[in-house]
Amino acid sequence: MGFSKGAVAAVYSSNERFRKLYAAANAQFAAHIGLYTPCNTTYRDDDKTTGKPIRLFHGIADDYVSIVPCRAYVERLKGAGADATLTEYPDAYHAYDAFLLKEPLRLPQAQTGRNCLVKEGENGVVLNAKTEIAFTLADPCMERGAQVAYNAAAHQATVKAVKEFLTATFKLD
Repeated sequence: MGFSKGAVAAVYSSNERFRKLYAAANAQFAAHIGLYTPCNTTYRDDDKTTGKPIRLFHGIADDYVSIVPCRAYVERLKGAGADATLTEYPDAYHAYDAFLLKEPLRLPQAQTGRNCLVKEGENGVVLNAKTEIAFTLADPCMERGAQVAYNAAAHQATVKAVKEFLTATFKLD
């Protein structure tokens, strides 16, 4: 389970190619859970998974990490036969589970790739998917300004869904 950038590892560890490259031969995760996951990078064969379930949770209002690429990724995964779902929460921003935030926190200088789509090219080079030029944090698609805000309804729904998912996955009673 991971949150934001940590969710990248939690979710993409479901990729069979990455598992073969980086995990012990007989090791794999039982499930993959990501909250407000950046899904804007398309890796080669990223729809070929270990077969373990993947669950994504994301706020529709998230202006730090866009939900749009996650919708496309989950559809690609489902099309390849993966057990993947994306749960969307209206009016939920990035870090919607940060219950210590009493007020929304506006971050005008926060760098965001919310409108960047990147892909893995030859030899693992990450490219801007539109320009086909090597992607950097200075890429023209990078922007500034985002908000993080607690959303009690989304937080509570996510906790409930994750508990139910793990209970079912691990056959706990």
